[in-house]
Amino acid sequence: MAQAAHMLRTGQRGGLFQLQMAFRDLKGSGQRLGLAWSLAWHDIVSRYRGSILGPFWITLSMGLMVLGIGFLYANLFKIPLNEFLPFVALGIVFFGVMTGVINEGCDTFVQAKGMLSQTSLPMFTFVWRTVLRNLISLAHHLVIVLAVLTVYGYWARADVPQALVGLVLMIVNVSWASMLAGIASARFRDIPQIVVSVMQFAIFMTPVFWTPDRFSGQHMAILHANPFYHLLDAVRAPLLGQAVAPHSYLVLVLMALGGWTLTFALFARTRRRIVHYL
Repeated sequence: MAQAAHMLRTGQRGGLFQLQMAFRDLKGSGQRLGLAWSLAWHDIVSRYRGSILGPFWITLSMGLMVLGIGFLYANLFKIPLNEFLPFVALGIVFFGVMTGVINEGCDTFVQAKGMLSQTSLPMFTFVWRTVLRNLISLAHHLVIVLAVLTVYGYWARADVPQALVGLVLMIVNVSWASMLAGIASARFRDIPQIVVSVMQFAIFMTPVFWTPDRFSGQHMAILHANPFYHLLDAVRAPLLGQAVAPHSYLVLVLMALGGWTLTFALFARTRRRIVHYL
């Protein structure tokens, strides 16, 4: 009787039912990964339709930015170019992935408003769409990564399997951040501007354009408190033949568990309302 009264009052069947429906949505999206890939690929093709180089325009502009910043900052910081340019190149490429997934996550559900209101597709499908779209862009930017690692002799000592583990941890973490931003942005349209500002601030607080050895002593605590540092270092350090601090993996695993628990709980609670927010 109490449950029936709750349903009449709120239109909800309780927290357990909401979790079951959220898990069903997640399972359904796994069965439709092909659709998510097709949507992501269509986004890339549509974005560059009529362009000669397509997404390689971004790769070209990113390559020019890497060269410009690499040469300038290497001279300013008095760091050998063969050490600093690969460091900056990998930092810009992989931090760009994080920025892309999180920033574009704000539009995950807003962009899919039409399909969500007219179909019963799993909402997680559109989260994977955002992630896969940025992985396709990363595939283009790997040209820069391979070029600097080969030219400056890092490829011979690069630990690619460990870097792939770091990349997986990065994607797992930015995926929940992207979904969290998408849910919040569907309800509050000011969130995208806040997220963009945070990511712009984060790139200057993270060792992308400067090396971690600029911090020393007690100031290292500030660096280790930056989650983006651990996300970036887990991918970049192995490719440069450097060791990743064991506590970085611990931080990333705990971030993934905590972040996905929070995001999934919020999704389970708001899943039925997201379409109405839009």
